[in-house]
Amino acid sequence: MKPFKTKSKVFLIIFIFLIVWIFWSNTTLSISKYIISDESVPSEFNGFKIAHISDLHNAEIGKGNKNLLANIKEENPDIIVITGDIIDRNNTDTAVAINFAEAASKIAPCFYVNGNHEASVNEYNDFKKALKNVGITVLEDDYSVIDKNGQKIYVLGLSDPSFSGGRDITSSLKHLKEAAGSNYTILLSHRPELFELYSEYEINLVFSGHAHGGQFRLPFIGGLIAPNQGLFPKYDSGLYTEETTSMIVSRGIGNSIIPIRINNRPNLVFAELKSK
Repeated sequence: MKPFKTKSKVFLIIFIFLIVWIFWSNTTLSISKYIISDESVPSEFNGFKIAHISDLHNAEIGKGNKNLLANIKEENPDIIVITGDIIDRNNTDTAVAINFAEAASKIAPCFYVNGNHEASVNEYNDFKKALKNVGITVLEDDYSVIDKNGQKIYVLGLSDPSFSGGRDITSSLKHLKEAAGSNYTILLSHRPELFELYSEYEINLVFSGHAHGGQFRLPFIGGLIAPNQGLFPKYDSGLYTEETTSMIVSRGIGNSIIPIRINNRPNLVFAELKSK
């Protein structure tokens, strides 16, 4: 009987360890930092720092997201970009997302684009109005200009294709790129799987999410599965470059349909622009 009891204790210890590890890895931030060196970056924007949040899904990292907000504040970003799904269609209480947005807007100017979950929520228009009321710039196939001593960058925002039944976003992207002209462009778009299209329109820098890092990350392989990309997604996490376009994909903060992450901690991203 003793060997059986010993094995049972070992299995119990392993089980408890796994539960603790999964809990820790779903509630503790991973911070990713990138340097974007590009001769197209205006000299006035050399050292310009961007914080990137995606796929909050009404999650909290620390009560009231105090840990998430503290980490953002510590880096002192020039702007904060939010790339969709900060609310969740299965949890339509928007208070967590609005409270986070209000606190974030006191750290730095915030720019937001929607995701596919916002498209599934009846309260989206009220939510959008609440974001604007707390100082968030909401970009729905629209752009905003940041001017520093006469030099400009354009922040472009694409609405998620889900808002019109999987619409072709090409015309919207073309319009935004034409508005920006030859100025440096930062595109906020929830969908990383459209990277080739962003590159075709010569966007300088893209921030995206949606893939949740592949949900379960396998050593030496990467993410297991992502929406709209399927198994072993090509664009699940990190920095991608094609021609003159760079794209940063956040692994996101929260969960939705699949309630846990494995080997895939919530992800806060910072990017710093460098003028060559």
